Amino acid sequence: MTDLWLLRHGQTDWNVTGRWQGQTSGAPGLNDTGRAQAISAREHLTGLRFAAIYCSDLLRARQTAELISESLNLNITLELRLREMHLGVWEGMLSSEIEARYPQELAERAHDPLHAHPPQGESPLEVEERVIPAVMDIAKKYPDDSVLIVSHGVSLAVIICHAQGISMEEVYEHVPENAKPYRVEWK
Repeated sequence: MTDLWLLRHGQTDWNVTGRWQGQTSGAPGLNDTGRAQAISAREHLTGLRFAAIYCSDLLRARQTAELISESLNLNITLELRLREMHLGVWEGMLSSEIEARYPQELAERAHDPLHAHPPQGESPLEVEERVIPAVMDIAKKYPDDSVLIVSHGVSLAVIICHAQGISMEEVYEHVPENAKPYRVEWK
């Protein structure tokens, strides 16, 4: 069994304004609150022993992992498969803009959360198809160890659902808070 500590990146200005980030390269890094959250998470994790830190390559996750890795004396391994859900044309848009321009797609997302996806984006099922193999590879490399994974809301929710036997239909209900460590056992 691998002990996984999951950590969503710290807050960004887009989190505050309700702008959907996804995988866009234009998404901002951590704001002051996000940096403080990452430092708080680091303090919470101090004293735990990790064999490795894996992280999404997106800026907000990298910055969070870098702040935490300082006290753990571990290098960060970037893993592209841990990226956030690709939100297609919704990336960079405000929630209010998406609600006004894509009401049918949002209704489909509420009706069929597993398969529905933004225009030109991914569904949670597609996120699952890349995230779970990444976690399996990590667990295979570190059996009987603890690993810290720094990633994003939907990607981490997929891991939580799998580890705890929760239906993927409930994936959006298990998106963790920014920079709050969450532990699961991966068997």
